[in-house]
Amino acid sequence: MSARSKTGNSKSFVDDSNLSALDGDEEVVTAAEVYRQLEQAWMNEKLAPELLPAKSEVVECMMEQVREMEENIRRVKKGDFVASLHELEVERIRYLLASYLRTRLAKVEKFVFDLLVEEDGRDADEPSRLSTEEVAYAREYCKNVESHMGSLALQHMPSNLQTLNKEKVAVRPNMDSYVFLKVRRRCEGVLVDEEDEEAADLEEDSQHLIRYRPIAALIANDSISLI
Repeated sequence: MSARSKTGNSKSFVDDSNLSALDGDEEVVTAAEVYRQLEQAWMNEKLAPELLPAKSEVVECMMEQVREMEENIRRVKKGDFVASLHELEVERIRYLLASYLRTRLAKVEKFVFDLLVEEDGRDADEPSRLSTEEVAYAREYCKNVESHMGSLALQHMPSNLQTLNKEKVAVRPNMDSYVFLKVRRRCEGVLVDEEDEEAADLEEDSQHLIRYRPIAALIANDSISLI
């Protein structure tokens, strides 16, 4: 995924309507679309009870855009009004990126034992919901928690209780919590009530309050967005 900005002129890259020129089979997107994807990923992550699959390509692409904008700003004459506007825009994007990554790290810390069990049990060809950096962070955080619990409490316990049972202490997301959503593409036969086997068609642009579990997969394919 790649996108190009027009930071050197008065047009903001998030308003860019031109497609970037790419070689090979890489996806061609506008910078505005990348920003929209990041904004939607941020909103979904904040509102979803579970950790969603990492949007690493979107984050990397947007960070590249920020670096290009900053480089262009440095070449503009100091005090230029357009440069000031772009500086504000860079700060806005940086905030969005930081908030998205902080939200994910908070969930990694909260669900660390459960996430690592999933990570260690997945097949080699199965995509991970964690980025490479998040996997490393989760393992280090888990090790630190075990070390802290061991020195603080477990070493003072009877020998048969000195091992931290990760299965028992693991915090898991509440997949049956309710969320607000907006339908981006029509979804047919969504099983909203598993017990009664009640299915419903979700019409495009409609909004619903519904249990998270039945619609979790629809977030991954961008059929719905949380609001």
